[in-house]
Amino acid sequence: MQRIRLRYAKRGPLRFTSHRDFARAFERALRRAAVPIAFSQGFTPHPKISYASAAPTGVGSEAEYLEIGLQAEVDPEQLRIALDAALSPGLDVLEAVLAGPGNLPDRLEASRWRIELTGVGTGDAEKAVAAFLDSSEVLVERMTKQGRRSFDARAAVVGCMVEGAPDLPSGAGGVPCAIIDLVVRQVTPAVRPDDVLSGLRVVAGLEPPVPARVTRLAQGTLTAQGEIVDPLEADREAVGIGGR
Repeated sequence: MQRIRLRYAKRGPLRFTSHRDFARAFERALRRAAVPIAFSQGFTPHPKISYASAAPTGVGSEAEYLEIGLQAEVDPEQLRIALDAALSPGLDVLEAVLAGPGNLPDRLEASRWRIELTGVGTGDAEKAVAAFLDSSEVLVERMTKQGRRSFDARAAVVGCMVEGAPDLPSGAGGVPCAIIDLVVRQVTPAVRPDDVLSGLRVVAGLEPPVPARVTRLAQGTLTAQGEIVDPLEADREAVGIGGR
C-alpha cells in the first residue's frame, strides 16, 4: 500500500467548513478524481484517511495535514492536481509527498497563528500581550464535550507578539487593526487562539469590537528557538525531494 501525505488550506468563506464537512467533501473528491484509495477490512470498510490536528471551524488555515493509503502507486503531484481540481475553491491541496518513516501526528507539536483584531489599536494590543506573558497562569473557561472546563491558557503559549508600530492605523478606512503572531504548543486540552483571546480579556480587558479573524500559518515540530519545522520536510528528504 502506498501512503501519501497532503497539506491543504481552508481559505475565505470555506474557513467555516467544519472538520466533518471537509471529510465528506474530501471523500467525494477522491471518488471524482478516481483515486485508488485503500479501504479498511471488516463489515463496514472505510477509506484509509488519517486526519491530523484539524483547525477549529471558522478559522482559516494554510497548514492542514492528512495521510491517505492507496491500493496502487500514483504520482504525488498528479494526485495533488486532481484532488485540488475536485475540491471547491477555498479548499486547496497545496502539496503531496510520499510518506516516509514515522508518524505524522507526532510531528505536529505546535502551531503558528495570525490573529487580526480590527478596531483594536496596536498599542492596546501590545499592553494586553505584555500582561498576558507576564502572568504565570491565565485561567479561562470553554465549553467542551465533557461540559464547561477551566484551564490555563498561558502555559501552552511559546511566543506572542504584536506586529507593526504602536497605534498605527492599518485597517480599511483608517480603522486600526492590531495583528498578533502567536505560537502555541499542541497540548491536551488544546489551547486555541480564541482561548488566548479570552486570556487577553481576563488579564487586560481587551475586547475587540468585532470577531477576530484567525489563520493558522504553520504547524510542525518545535525547535529550541521557538521555530516551527515543516512536518513534510522529513518525507521530502526521505525520497530526495527539495523543499518548496
